[in-house]
Amino acid sequence: MGCRSGALAVSVFESLVGQDHVVSVLKAAASDAALVPAGPMMTHAWLFIGPPGSGRSNAAIAFGAALVCPNGGCGMCEDCLAVLGGGHPDVEVVRPEGLSYKTEEARSLVARSDMAPTRGRWHVIVMEDADRLTESANNVLLKSIEEPASRTVWLLCAPSVEDLLPTVRSRCQVVGLRTPATDAVSTFLQQQGVDAGTAAFAARASMGHIGRARALATIESVRNRRHDVLIMMRDLSDLASCMAAAGNIVAAAKADAEALLAERDDTEKADMLLALGAGAEGKGVKRVTKSALKDLEDRQNARRSRTVRDELDRVLVDLLAWFRDVLVLQHEAPVELVNEEMRPDLARMADETHAADTLLRIGAIRDARQALSMNVAPQLAMEAMVVKLRAPRLAGR
Repeated sequence: MGCRSGALAVSVFESLVGQDHVVSVLKAAASDAALVPAGPMMTHAWLFIGPPGSGRSNAAIAFGAALVCPNGGCGMCEDCLAVLGGGHPDVEVVRPEGLSYKTEEARSLVARSDMAPTRGRWHVIVMEDADRLTESANNVLLKSIEEPASRTVWLLCAPSVEDLLPTVRSRCQVVGLRTPATDAVSTFLQQQGVDAGTAAFAARASMGHIGRARALATIESVRNRRHDVLIMMRDLSDLASCMAAAGNIVAAAKADAEALLAERDDTEKADMLLALGAGAEGKGVKRVTKSALKDLEDRQNARRSRTVRDELDRVLVDLLAWFRDVLVLQHEAPVELVNEEMRPDLARMADETHAADTLLRIGAIRDARQALSMNVAPQLAMEAMVVKLRAPRLAGR
């Protein structure tokens, strides 16, 4: 279907803040994709790279919508709305349920990639967090990217080209996104109905991370939790306060993860029970139902563990910004503070501590991020970090 009659058409690419260079490339490729045969700008494998929050997944999904839209991504037709709503049969968006993509998941995905599209010309697979492919899963994916089905398009998303095996990335057209400017993020939020003051705060505090900016601008509990964590770092006084702070950080991350996933988990369970015939009798039926629910619970637990770690990483990025601001004040650097609204607290810490200690604290936060990426227990990683934050020189001995 085309654009709705009388409706003001908007592009699926309008949500890509500060990425005009990317939008230009993707629009040209979508135009070539509509030709028979496809034009030179269109290829069967793409790699979207960029820092967290730059919108690489949003760009891939928007491109997927443009490929199946009869108008190149009008944003208003049935196909565009279905893709953006996650319900288009020809555009599949996959995410790792746990900390990584397992080999079995990659094999299942490759098998599905051979299916022909049902409504349009292209079958599009958007793979978020492709950097979480294990080496064996990378190798499984490689053959499908080397010799894709004639109507299949792979859209991989990762922080950088180095996060994928050279054999995979060399076969992809690379699209590089960048962190959008604070002003661009603020303008985008205001266009979504956020008042100017809140939009400016959220854009600055998120450091260009679009999803984080939207959450800070629209969810009061997210703003409050961020403020509480930063204040906690200011008030560390002894070992007991360090342990309490670490526990509070982990508890907040778990609460955020639960809030994000609870509705999805409940829906998945209800759908599975419906599909299996909830209430049906018989030992065989009950045994199958019990096994299926156990598999679902295992997948949901793995997803929850990953989400907790993702939420913790967002907390650590906020802490990095806090101590970055402290360092800025200690060196009297002529740059904007990320946490301008907390300048008095930052100034007090800058006056009471040394720049060398601030650098050690920044190193401790980076160590904690590395520990989480290596699957260290979150509580242990946070406790080690907070102790170093309180007394960085003692911790380094």
